[in-house]
Amino acid sequence: MSRFIVPVGFLVAAVISFALWYNLPMLGEFGHQMRAGGPLVALLIMLVILLTAFIFERIWSLRKARGRGSLPDFLNSVRKRLHTGDVDGAIKACAQQRGSAANVIRAGLERYQQLRSEGATKEKIVAETQAAIQEANGLEVPLLERNLIALSTIASIATMVGLLGTTIGMIRSFAALGHTGAVDASKLAVGISEALVNTAGGLFAAIAGIVAYNVFVTRVDNFNYMMDEASYEAVQLLAASSGPEKR
Repeated sequence: MSRFIVPVGFLVAAVISFALWYNLPMLGEFGHQMRAGGPLVALLIMLVILLTAFIFERIWSLRKARGRGSLPDFLNSVRKRLHTGDVDGAIKACAQQRGSAANVIRAGLERYQQLRSEGATKEKIVAETQAAIQEANGLEVPLLERNLIALSTIASIATMVGLLGTTIGMIRSFAALGHTGAVDASKLAVGISEALVNTAGGLFAAIAGIVAYNVFVTRVDNFNYMMDEASYEAVQLLAASSGPEKR
């Protein structure tokens, strides 16, 4: 069912954008000027709608990935518990926090507990704990980076669409100048207006997409750094106290 979400989303965005473009004259002079940009303005509106949807999706997903409460406070809490050997307490804290970092650390801690109970050697405990953390990290990172490529793609497409509209508008303007006799001022104005409207719309969508992409990439990189640092320290603390349980 989820595979139909993206195509349906594009279809809805297309319908809304063309409906908005068709009713632009209702906004007065500004709407008439936008409508003069031609059908490509509808495509630019669709790109802005998709861009807005992806931005809100990224904000919601990254907020969910941070989990409950302050992430630095959670990492400090887990670090203190591991320093005192309270692995069960660290697992419980991870279960309550529910963030991506908590999921990664929890996967390693649970694997560590399992190997300890089986009496595995220190080398096996450390190796498999690291493997469990890396596996969990490999599942979380794609969720953090999802739709980032879409933001950069929309920025690139918006630039090209705006340039295409500019070119078409200039072609119409020069066509109006190419007639023998008096210049058709109305056709010349329409061509110039179409060129400028598409240029402005393409630049607006491209700038918004580039800014959003860079902001989210920076946030994801910082989050990944904190997650990797916390996971590494957790493994080191566990390795210092690992070994077969004495019975």
